[in-house]
Amino acid sequence: MGIQVWQIMVLTFLAFFFICEGLSTSIFANQPVIIGTITGIVMGDIGTGLAVGATLQLMILGVGTYGGASIPDYVTGAMIGTVFAITSGKGMEFGMGLAVPVGLLMVQLDVLARFSNVFFSKRVEAAIERMDFKGMARNTWLGAFSWGLSRAIPVFLMLIFGQNLVNAITEYMPEWLMSGLSVAGGLLPAVGIAILLRYLPVKNYIAYLLIGFIAAAYLKVPMVGVAIMGVALAIIAFKQEVAKNQNVVVVNQGAVQEGLLDGEYED
Repeated sequence: MGIQVWQIMVLTFLAFFFICEGLSTSIFANQPVIIGTITGIVMGDIGTGLAVGATLQLMILGVGTYGGASIPDYVTGAMIGTVFAITSGKGMEFGMGLAVPVGLLMVQLDVLARFSNVFFSKRVEAAIERMDFKGMARNTWLGAFSWGLSRAIPVFLMLIFGQNLVNAITEYMPEWLMSGLSVAGGLLPAVGIAILLRYLPVKNYIAYLLIGFIAAAYLKVPMVGVAIMGVALAIIAFKQEVAKNQNVVVVNQGAVQEGLLDGEYED
């Protein structure tokens, strides 16, 4: 399956838009599952896009760019991985094997984008000293534009040369390497879940974790069913916590009233 010109243009724009959207407080920015699903829609295979994006989503749970740190750009990786998985016909494992290196490569380009932003930030500071409001706005927009190009240009080039690259990879890549990529793609969800469990209060909710594991592993309940079960258990846990807090309040109020009757709080 090839990629059409309009698809290249749309995906290049999406790469530009999503990285710029990451400068805001939008909850949709920097979410591989979102860009993977949208890429799947553009490429005509939403299932593969959702699978690649959701798998990469697990890799960034609990990870943030605090203090200006650069992290693997799995948003761009989800886009490229989805495109290559669909165009090559090799499936999700092949796309995942390419998505992770792309995400790691984008770290270097992220650093270059931050360097360019420093240049425009200095120009903004100079415009502030001159009270040049047009200069402030112009350089602010130029900084955001350069930030967007740091993703749009690589995505455009990878999509332009992507089909030839995929053909070369599928023809000349040794079988052992293809098998390794498939194994790595299969391991990524487990690694992501392990990272997620590291930051969750698992000890307090181990019973719920075991229920979900039994439902998925032994009862073969689909993921949608497991998710619905998780929502139901979360509601139960929330109501129990609310009831416990209400009981604590009632007990405290009773203790205060009893103390007043006994004269403990009188002057």
